[in-house]
Amino acid sequence: MADAHEPTVRSKRADARRNEQTLLDAASAVFVASGVEAPVRDIAARAGVGTGTIYRHFPTRADLIVAVYRHQIEACAEAGPALLASTPSPHTALGQWIDLFVDFLVTKHGLASVLRSDDPGFQALHAHFLDRLLPVCAGLLDAAVAAGEIRPGLRAYELMRGVGNLCIGADRDPDYDARRLVSILVAGLRHHPGGDGA
Repeated sequence: MADAHEPTVRSKRADARRNEQTLLDAASAVFVASGVEAPVRDIAARAGVGTGTIYRHFPTRADLIVAVYRHQIEACAEAGPALLASTPSPHTALGQWIDLFVDFLVTKHGLASVLRSDDPGFQALHAHFLDRLLPVCAGLLDAAVAAGEIRPGLRAYELMRGVGNLCIGADRDPDYDARRLVSILVAGLRHHPGGDGA
């Protein structure tokens, strides 16, 4: 009898995961556009659900923000190898991944203030961020160096830290285009043999 119910249980779990993914995608987009203090009703409207559905999944705003943060870390981590496999140029794959990373960083602004009362929780999230994303960035850098597209010697931590610094304030200043400066940084990694611009 238990076996007969197994597919239904699996199907319900899969539906629940898809629904949660939809909510997290909607929250990510709203946080990028309006910051982490955006009204829950805006997230619900974007996801096509009622606010009660969001509160059922994420009882507090901090729960939602942490879930979005983890969701984006995973999406960013998975994107690196996928871009490397589907893009002929590792330098281009690196640039596309850095674009995703910039989106992630802009969404992340405001997280610390929301979680101010839970410093250990924030520290655990930051450690998770480094554990998941540093190896991905390092893999992209190594591939671009191996292809002769960028000069060697840059560590993943340095690049991610530099990009992070360029993103500070980007969510609050409409006249500041962090992505443009980051694209100049990534373009500057290019290796030009003999200095001939080739």
